[in-house]
Amino acid sequence: MPTYIGLFKLTDQGIKDIAKAPARIEDAAKLYQKMGGKVIGTYMVMGEYDYVAIGECPSDEIQAAYALTLSLQGNVKTTTLKAFPANEIQAILNKMPKL
Repeated sequence: MPTYIGLFKLTDQGIKDIAKAPARIEDAAKLYQKMGGKVIGTYMVMGEYDYVAIGECPSDEIQAAYALTLSLQGNVKTTTLKAFPANEIQAILNKMPKL
């Protein structure tokens, strides 16, 4: 399955209700699994983002639907990165046209 990295920023609503963050993270992981995904790890981080999650999901479309569903709840804004493992880099480079 493709791997995705989710970057999350708390909204004003999310920070006001921060005490419920652990339960929201658990609920988000359950939703991801229900949609066919597998959570590899979720981390609270310091810096530009508040949380980072790494997961595997069957398709870009399902990943997008998941991110939109989380955003609709109003506690976080999401940014999703599709990740390619190191062992796939050469195959990607081989697809580049010769200039």
